[in-house]
Order: sequence, then C-alpha cells, then structure tokens
Amino acid sequence: METMTFPRYSPDDIISYLRSHILQGAEARNLVKGDVFGSPRLDVLHMIYLRILQKVCGIRLEHAYMMPLNVDIMYPQIYEGFLPVCNLYIHMERLLPMCRISDFQIADVLNPKTKRTVRFLSGILNFVNFREFRREAYLELQLNYKSAMEKNQHLEAVNREATLKLEKLNTVPVEHEAEIRQLTENIRELEQLLRQEYRRKQTALQEVTSQKKTYIAERTQKLNECKVSLAALKEEQAQLKSQIVESPEEGKKYNKQMKETIEKLKRSKQEVTAKYERYRDVVEVLPSCQMELQLCQKKMEIQGENVERLAVVTSEARNLEDQLDNAQLELKKANTDETCLKRVVTAKHEKLATAGAQLKKMQEDIEQHKCTVLEHFNEVQEKRGAVYDKVMTIRKEIKQKKDKIEQLKNDAEEKATKAKEIHLILKAVLDKCHESLLKAVKTSEASRAEKIDEIREGLLSIQSSGDAS
Repeated sequence: METMTFPRYSPDDIISYLRSHILQGAEARNLVKGDVFGSPRLDVLHMIYLRILQKVCGIRLEHAYMMPLNVDIMYPQIYEGFLPVCNLYIHMERLLPMCRISDFQIADVLNPKTKRTVRFLSGILNFVNFREFRREAYLELQLNYKSAMEKNQHLEAVNREATLKLEKLNTVPVEHEAEIRQLTENIRELEQLLRQEYRRKQTALQEVTSQKKTYIAERTQKLNECKVSLAALKEEQAQLKSQIVESPEEGKKYNKQMKETIEKLKRSKQEVTAKYERYRDVVEVLPSCQMELQLCQKKMEIQGENVERLAVVTSEARNLEDQLDNAQLELKKANTDETCLKRVVTAKHEKLATAGAQLKKMQEDIEQHKCTVLEHFNEVQEKRGAVYDKVMTIRKEIKQKKDKIEQLKNDAEEKATKAKEIHLILKAVLDKCHESLLKAVKTSEASRAEKIDEIREGLLSIQSSGDAS
C-alpha cells in the first residue's frame, strides 16, 4: 500500500479548484470533468499542466516549443510534433518530486490514466496551496526584515551621531585647555592634602586602638583572677555545708515522711494479696477453658479449610465463566469475520468483474491507440522519407559545391604558384634593370665629367684668344 503524503482530492474538487485558481477566462468556463478524467483530452490536460508550470515555476508558453540550445540536432523539423510533449514531460518531471511524487512517466502525458492523473493533480494542488501559504509567511518575513533593516540603519545613524558627539565632548577645545590644566593641578593638590589628612587620622586611630587593646587585656586578666577566686569560695562553701549538723525540726519531718511511706507499702501489699487470690481462682478454672479453646480451634481450622475450598471452587467457577464469555466473544467475532469475509469476497468478485470489463475496455483502447500510433508512425515515416529525399538532394548539392570548392582551391594554388614564378622572374628582370641603370648612370657621369672638362678647356681657349687680340 502506498504511503500518502498529501490528501487525495475528488475530481469535482479538482475541477472547481482549476476553474477558480489555475485557469482564466474561456479556459475556465469551457473546462468539463470529462475533459480531464475518464477519457481525457490530451490538449486540455497539457494546457492545464502548462498553466500550472507557468504559475509555479514561471515557465513561459514559448519555452514548451523551443529546442534546447545545448543540443546539436541536424534536422529539428523532424521533432516538431514531439517537442512540446517532451518539454512538458521534462518540466513536469522537475516539478513533481517537489510535490512528493516520484513515479511520473512519459506515458502519463501521452496516455494518461484517471487514478494517476487524480493523484498527480492532488499532489500539485496540495503543493500550490502550501506554496501560497508559505509565500504569505515569506512576504510577512520580508516586510519585517525590511522594517528591521530600516530600524537598524536608523540606529546605526543615531549611534554614529552619538559617537561624533562623544568625540566632540571628549576633545578639549583650545580655548579651555589652560583652565583645564589649572583645574587638574588644583585637583592633584587637593588629593595630596586629603591623603596627608587620611594618613594622620589613620596613625591617631592606630594609637587609640593599641591603648584600648592594652586596657582590654588588663581587664580580662583581672576577670580571670576573679573567676579563680570564686571557684575556690564555692568549694569552701560545699565543705562547710557538709560539716553543718541538721536541726530537730528537719528530723521530725523526715520521720513523718517515713511513716507515710510505710503505710503506702502496707496498702500495696494488701492489694497484691487480693490480686494473687483472684489469679489463683482463675488458674483453677483454666484447664476447662483450655479444653473449650482447643475445641474452638479445631472448629476454626475446619471452617478455614472449608473457606479455602469454597474460594478455590468460586475461583474455578469464575474462570469457567470467563472462559464462557471469551468463547461467546470469539463466536461473535467469528460470525462478524465470516460476514465481513463474505462481503469482501462479494466485493472482490464485483471488483474482478469490473476489472475484467476495464481490461476489455483497456485492450480496446490500446488497440485503438495502436492504430492511431501506427497511422501517426506512417505519417511520420512518409514525412521522414520526404525529408530523407530532401536531405539526399542537399547532400548531393553539398558534394558538388565541395568539388567546385576543391577545383577552385586547386586553380587558386596553381595561379599562386604561377604568380610566384612571375614575381621571381620580374624580380630578376628588375635587378638586371637596376644594374644596367647603375652602369648607365656611372657611364653618364663619366661622360658628363669629360664633356665638362672639354667645355672648360674650350672656354679657357676662347678666353685666352680674346685676351691676345
């Protein structure tokens, strides 16, 4: 038997709670008991789970239709129909362990059963109620925490102001430093005077106390001497009393007392003799009394044995009565157990009959579900075939493009090698041109220098001819 960690709600209570707290507007108005229990509608049940996740976990509606970013899937269009169901199952599997439910399965989303959905919804509603209750308490605690923090900040500000004031009070202003120094000197002088007076009074008191102690010691010594003398006087008084002779009046009083005691003794002797005579008569009668007592003792012993036998018989009778009562109770219990067992057997037969009917219905439902699943599978296979054809064509195009890219790479490499060769050739040609240009520059410089020399010589010759004329 499963351990119940939360109360089980009835379907009517669950529907009323869903209408009033979970769903809103047209969704709450159009919700019917048959949409969730019995033969439930999957879209309605999924919508209820989504609304619960929105309220409790803050999951938005678009999260149910989004592919996870950390999953690398090549063709996500294949998962379009199954993605919302898978996301719903993942989120519900995270929520339900908080509701003390640990046996949620994917079949409870695809093919829900009435008892399991009632248990799941009961646990969820219990968790929602608990969440609302604790949320109110948490908000109260948050408000109290805010007020406490404000008070703490206010007290800290007051404490800072007080510390500043204390620092101001402790710090001596420059104006009053001279007065404070003078006051401290005066206080020190007064303390010295007080100490001197205290010491003087202390020495005077010590002298007085020493004098009093000596006086007390002398007085105690005198008192001890007086006690010793008093004890000696008492001993002498006792000795003197023993030596004193008694007077004749005291002797007469003593004789009278002795006579009175003698008379008392005679009276007591007479009383004792009278009592003795009485006891003697009683002793003479005692043997007959002893015989009677022995007879009475025998009768008492017989009566005691009879009483013991009667007690044993009564205890046996009580035991038999108890056994009879127990047997009657056991008979009643057996009769009640027999009736209960008959009822249980009839109830089990009825349950077996209903279970057989439910099994037949379940088999029919399973067959219908198999047919629908097969149809859905065939549709998915057809879609998959079409997607497969598209994928194959795309792969062929990708291969063609890859081949073209490789050809272009090869052409580019060939062109690069040719360009390198041309670059090397051009570089060599340029080097040769540079060398030829350098040679031409050198030759032109030499010819230029020669021409300049020739021009100078010509000019000099012309100048010299002009001077001669």
